[in-house]
Amino acid sequence: MKVTGYRSLTTWHDWGRLIGDANGVMPEPCTDVQVLILRTDDGLEGVGLGPHADVDRVFGAVEGEDPRAVLALYDRMLNHVFKTGHSGATFGAIGAIDMALWDLKAKAADEPLWRTIGAADRFVPGYASGLDIALDDDALVRLYERFAERGFTAAKLKGGHDVERDRRRLEAVRDVLGRNSTRPALMFDANESWNRSQAVRFVTALERTVDLSWVEEPVRRWDAAGLASVRSGIRAAVATGENLTGLEQYRPLLDAEAVDIVQVGSVWGITHFLRLAAVAHARDLPVSPVAYHGNSLAHAAAAVPNHLVSEIQDLSWPVGLDVDQEIADGGIVLGDRPGLGIRVDEERILAARALTPPPPVAGPHVRPARAGLRLVPDPRTGELV
Repeated sequence: MKVTGYRSLTTWHDWGRLIGDANGVMPEPCTDVQVLILRTDDGLEGVGLGPHADVDRVFGAVEGEDPRAVLALYDRMLNHVFKTGHSGATFGAIGAIDMALWDLKAKAADEPLWRTIGAADRFVPGYASGLDIALDDDALVRLYERFAERGFTAAKLKGGHDVERDRRRLEAVRDVLGRNSTRPALMFDANESWNRSQAVRFVTALERTVDLSWVEEPVRRWDAAGLASVRSGIRAAVATGENLTGLEQYRPLLDAEAVDIVQVGSVWGITHFLRLAAVAHARDLPVSPVAYHGNSLAHAAAAVPNHLVSEIQDLSWPVGLDVDQEIADGGIVLGDRPGLGIRVDEERILAARALTPPPPVAGPHVRPARAGLRLVPDPRTGELV
């Protein structure tokens, strides 16, 4: 079996609500979802999910190769872009190809990927994460009631602008999840919007009444000294890593003992997750995947000994994708369909896409001008936002 080509599709996910974080809110309730399909000479096709704009730079490393050699091909892709670098968009392309290669490997064995990787249990513990900063309090409760109905006992809220608003919302979600646990786990995500002093002040204020399991990305992702400083100043654990690309970017954080929960972005691929999980395990640290449509890292998470919990952002799938998973009992129940268990209805995607204008470029992926500078109110508005 040889990799012979690829094709790329863009579908979208309808959230049914606005999503965002401390950096901004998406202007529409729909977001793009990129799908990469690898072709082989024997007719099998592998599916990878995630932005892969640089796929042309990377594809030559796997073209004509047997996809079952996925671990070797991962290093080949890294080596292929050695001089120009493998971070950012290029690492996303490597991740999407890697995901599709793993899908092919499991399909060739006619088994679900969690079996191929070596998991014994198809259940993956999860936490609810609604990307919820744009919701009012009533809508927030309604959203997490849907998660509670699926058995969830843990949730992560977005925030970071108004400590009293965030406290109120955390307490409301705690009450909702209280139907499933006497001590639901609450996490809080500031998305790199604070500086060190602000992070400690804000979290310390929340911790007067709320028991936080972890605080995610309180300062910039690469700020090892800053993350360590925050970690020493609060009771909650510090989580980070979703936006780091490559093992080398984690090394300063691990050496500085700046992180308690090692996170991995789903869009960076399955091999990256497996390697980082091993590095974290060597330091007795848990690992937690950050979600992307289809929960593709769940297959790998089921197989590693230090998986803590996986982020689950929604209870439905993007247009044209059918995913063999069930969200139940507070986590992901993986199915038996070979590979990742993702079926792609390309005709539906293409037909629907022709009727849908591209979304505007705005929202939480654009860093606001005053991020990290909110120690005093803006003199023009009187607000800390």
